[in-house]
Amino acid sequence: MKIIDAHVHFSRIHTFQETATNDSLLHYDHKGIEREFKDANVIASVGMGVEESKLGAFPDQSAPDLMGLDLPNRPPSMGICIGINPFLLTAHSIERLDSLLEFKEYVGIKIYLGYYPYYAFDDVYQPVYEMAKKHQVPVVFHTGDTYAETAILKYAHPLTIDEVAVKHRDVTFVMAHLGDPWCLTAAEVMYKNRNVYADLSGLIVGTDEKVSRHKEKDNPYFDHFKHALIYGDAYDRYMFGTDWPLVGVKPYMEWLAGIIPEKHHQMFFHDTALHVFPKLNALI
Repeated sequence: MKIIDAHVHFSRIHTFQETATNDSLLHYDHKGIEREFKDANVIASVGMGVEESKLGAFPDQSAPDLMGLDLPNRPPSMGICIGINPFLLTAHSIERLDSLLEFKEYVGIKIYLGYYPYYAFDDVYQPVYEMAKKHQVPVVFHTGDTYAETAILKYAHPLTIDEVAVKHRDVTFVMAHLGDPWCLTAAEVMYKNRNVYADLSGLIVGTDEKVSRHKEKDNPYFDHFKHALIYGDAYDRYMFGTDWPLVGVKPYMEWLAGIIPEKHHQMFFHDTALHVFPKLNALI
């Protein structure tokens, strides 16, 4: 089966490099990700734009207003979700966002809820949603637990997406990580709002051996997550993603393949991503 990884990172972020070196034991560069993708038959991916102005600063109020991917030699089939720094967002930023979204490689927009202390429904993001509607690209939100102690969790709670989804019915929204650990709330938001999707990335951080421990039938750690998937019953709106380099692609894929019912694998691992990120078709 051909796979699309709908959530990866390919930026010079110190914590990502540390995680790759010390936790997931991966090579965080173009050779590393190309090897991972080849092993797992990944034909395309979506990179979440994020940058830091100095080493270890993320979440970084001084990062560019529109953030991209700044590791060298980005794979040509990796689309870019343009990251938003709300602290520096201006009318000129929106004009530049409008221009960038004309290019095929810019496949969506990423908003880092929690990492930046603004709710999804804050006025600062309204022009961003208008650009998403104009260019028919999705808006991906970080939701749930954050990878930085300086982030503020209340802004990343998935319930806040409901208000945005209702106000902007013509925009497709994606909750990264299914709001973990508030997965059941995220599933309810999806159940209620047909324009809300979720990627299932970043639920495990670590080595292949750590992923294997979660395959054990008597391990209850992800019972809340499995309950939410069944409750939401939105298998046509869940997408595969890894949050690479936080975890290896193939073992994470195999873990989720054991949770998502087999009859939904084609949608989950491939088709839904192309529906949510239609511009990816031009990169494959």
